[in-house]
Amino acid sequence: MSSAVTAQARFSVLDRSRTRAGRAPAEALRDTVALAREAEALGYHRFWVSEHHGVPGVAGSAPTVLAAAVAAATRTIRVGTGGVMLPNHQPLVVAEQFAVLESLFPGRVDMGLGRSVGFTDGVRKALGRDTGDAEDFAARLAELLQWFTGGSPTGVRARPAEGMRVPPFVLAMGEGASIAARAGLPMVIGDLRDREKMLRGIDRYRSGFRPSAWAAEPYVVISGTVAVAGTEEEARRLLVPEAWSAAYARTHGTFPPLAPVEEVAARAMTARERQAYEASLAGHLAGTGEQVADRLETVLKETGAAEVLVTTSTYDRTALLDSYRRLAALFAPGRRRARDAKAAAAGDPGR
Repeated sequence: MSSAVTAQARFSVLDRSRTRAGRAPAEALRDTVALAREAEALGYHRFWVSEHHGVPGVAGSAPTVLAAAVAAATRTIRVGTGGVMLPNHQPLVVAEQFAVLESLFPGRVDMGLGRSVGFTDGVRKALGRDTGDAEDFAARLAELLQWFTGGSPTGVRARPAEGMRVPPFVLAMGEGASIAARAGLPMVIGDLRDREKMLRGIDRYRSGFRPSAWAAEPYVVISGTVAVAGTEEEARRLLVPEAWSAAYARTHGTFPPLAPVEEVAARAMTARERQAYEASLAGHLAGTGEQVADRLETVLKETGAAEVLVTTSTYDRTALLDSYRRLAALFAPGRRRARDAKAAAAGDPGR
């Protein structure tokens, strides 16, 4: 079932520690660590966690702390963030945190970086930030990388960051593709539902890419929801809880915990809610293994991406794990591990 294109790609996981209705946020964090162990056993390349503040539906507010827990619970899978939102932090502190991670788990840490600020005005006020801070992302990114090379103009030395190499990735939202290109860094771009926008971002990234000490050539990671089940209907059910949360956020301004499929199906939605819900269900890679394999081959050929970062969330954790197992069956992990070892020896930025 696996095509040559799919077999050559890396597959990784981003888990956003989504909370579930009726369950404590702490359980979501433990679920993330448990999923990381499973992802490692299934042959996924990396496992990333996210940063959200003051969001009822997400427990992952401290990504480097959670990444440390994930790394401690695993042995070989790469661990990182998708991402640390750089406008929320001082670059020196971010460099120190990732350097500590790399010191404790050498050769396994990734530094995924984003330019978003708080979800609401209240969160931004609590963080001491505003929407304009995102405009300083390129400068903050450059400062962060300087802490690893020892080039800071302040005279301060970053300990233990100076001299370390923690692979940086830029999450491309809006101007992120151009920033990643100018900085010469690998880029993560989503989502799979808006293929034309994704392709424009990838083209902009590749055409503007400037080789750097971090990456000699462009490296593209595409991200989005991929759901695999025994039937197309079962795969669609996996999408329902997240689709309703997204629809509720668009219509009410609050991103809620995931609800069971049955609860969502029984809701009497307003016309506006229904429209947002149906839109949130559309465009994902969802279906049987054969269907998803065909769609993955298409998107990988269209984008030329080296890696797929899977971001699927659902209420039923058993069904979620089954989806990841079925997806893993499509990408021949044994063959990929041998290729990855060769790429790491050659200094591949996506290692």
